[in-house]
Amino acid sequence: MDYKQIPVIIPSLEPDEKLPRLLEQLHKAGIQNIVLVDDGSGPAYAHFFEEAQKRWGCPVLRHAVNLGKGRALKTAFNYCLNTWPDAPGCVTADSDGQHTPACILKVMKALTDRPDALILGCRNFDEKDVPLRSSFGNKCTRFVFKALVGLAITDTQTGLRAIPTAFMKKLMHTGGERFEFESNMLIDTKDAGVPIVEVPIETVYIEENKTSHFNPLKDSARIYAVFGKFLFSSLSSSVVDLALFSLFCFLLAPVVSGTLYITLATVCARVISATYNYLLNYKIVFKSRENHGMAAGKYFLLAVIQMACSAGLVSLLYALTGGFSELVIKICVDVFLFFISFQIQREFVYKKRGA
Repeated sequence: MDYKQIPVIIPSLEPDEKLPRLLEQLHKAGIQNIVLVDDGSGPAYAHFFEEAQKRWGCPVLRHAVNLGKGRALKTAFNYCLNTWPDAPGCVTADSDGQHTPACILKVMKALTDRPDALILGCRNFDEKDVPLRSSFGNKCTRFVFKALVGLAITDTQTGLRAIPTAFMKKLMHTGGERFEFESNMLIDTKDAGVPIVEVPIETVYIEENKTSHFNPLKDSARIYAVFGKFLFSSLSSSVVDLALFSLFCFLLAPVVSGTLYITLATVCARVISATYNYLLNYKIVFKSRENHGMAAGKYFLLAVIQMACSAGLVSLLYALTGGFSELVIKICVDVFLFFISFQIQREFVYKKRGA
């Protein structure tokens, strides 16, 4: 298939004159297979989609009510998989004029060169004309993706993407019905072993992106909720660990001399909380396919090292501070160790073979 025949998906909610302008430009560029999704726009906007059908022959997939961008993309994926089963994949683009035909063609061509990869059309957020909310939001999300997921992505919120056919099928089962779906898509590349290829595109913001349906507060909250499972596992394990540590300190301090009780309390609490944390991380957080014996062995080796570091640092700081609160010291130490431990767990303990 010629790369210009790769289907292009354009989801739209309450479009304006920029949509027919974009469709005309795409057809002039030789792009023919354009699928529109009317995500519950209502009768007032029906003429935009009717014109697209009559003038350009665009199939229009309709939602009776607004179901969100994630659901709109899944609806279109299903249509494309059934209509063009031999296509290398599809391209998604926004309807607000931010993605030029040249940029869309660039991403389509990249998919033919790398049919195994998710292609991202990435904007430059250091340019002076980028709206502050877009620049700040993308840079924050970029940092979170790198820190928590281990993916270094220049533009995490780009709507211009080329998606391989095999990955499209997997994405039909991916959670998220609104903007969070696009973040879930990026996370799923790691689970599925799909490489990410970035293609530089123009950074276009029309009227400072006022027509965007992305709500920076509401939808950012949905996106960052994707990472809730990571934080829940660590925080709940810390609560279990700290509660048990306090209990064992209370029980052991009267019967154990010096600061040895701190070490014993740390060991007892960590054995229990580490078992809880391992099972939670294996099944929910990292969804590991690693052999249980191998993963458990690596995890408990890390836990022993982390436990020794925690006990040693808490005891040392307790002595240096002249008997300051053991619990406060432990919280500070374990927060520091958490960031190191998370990186090791993600890249070593639960890493899938071949991923």
